[in-house]
Amino acid sequence: MLESTFSSVFGTTESLVGAVSAADFLLCCAASIVLGAACAAVYMFRHAYTKNFVVTLALLPLIVQMVITLVNGNLGAGIAVMGVFNLVRFRSIPGSAKDIGSVFLAMAVGLATGMGFLGLAVVFTLVVAAVNLLFVLSPFGRPREPGKMLRITIPEDLEYDGVFDAVLQRYAAEVELTEVTTTNMGSLFQLTYQLRLRAPGVEKALIDEIRCLNGNLKITLGMVPQGRETL
Repeated sequence: MLESTFSSVFGTTESLVGAVSAADFLLCCAASIVLGAACAAVYMFRHAYTKNFVVTLALLPLIVQMVITLVNGNLGAGIAVMGVFNLVRFRSIPGSAKDIGSVFLAMAVGLATGMGFLGLAVVFTLVVAAVNLLFVLSPFGRPREPGKMLRITIPEDLEYDGVFDAVLQRYAAEVELTEVTTTNMGSLFQLTYQLRLRAPGVEKALIDEIRCLNGNLKITLGMVPQGRETL
């Protein structure tokens, strides 16, 4: 009874469905569902997501599997399906690069399960999950800290040359003294540095150490003004 589900009412057909058994088809469906959930889990790892997109991503391998099973071995149907897919457009807000990559991952898994390569689909999903985990947890591709401008006020009798170097090199990956000006009728000096911090969240520690060296005078740390050259 169940086997009749996989036969066409048109009689002969070049589709793979005519040659596949019900047990094999259901096994492929089960693999697509499990691997679709795995693809969704890879996408959700340390990434903002919505339930609608995650559910769609989990179902995509199953849908692609069905399409590939139907057109496998039929060149004309394959060309027609590719033409239909070419007309599909995302009509919502454009997705991120990870959204697009996850869609391609789910489609690749569906292609593999649709052609019966279940072991290959499992291995491929595991490899992608492992590489995704490695890249997300590693500093690979992490953007550099934005350039900042540091202004330090010092008394006129302080020999400033090199006095702040040790502190700045400990907290900043790049440092450049760009300007020295006098202020308060010449009784104070203001040193202007452009720097790039080694890590986020160290601003307070940096300022606290500089305060101990400049007599607790004014210190300003902020973003480089737009239009000024940065490191």
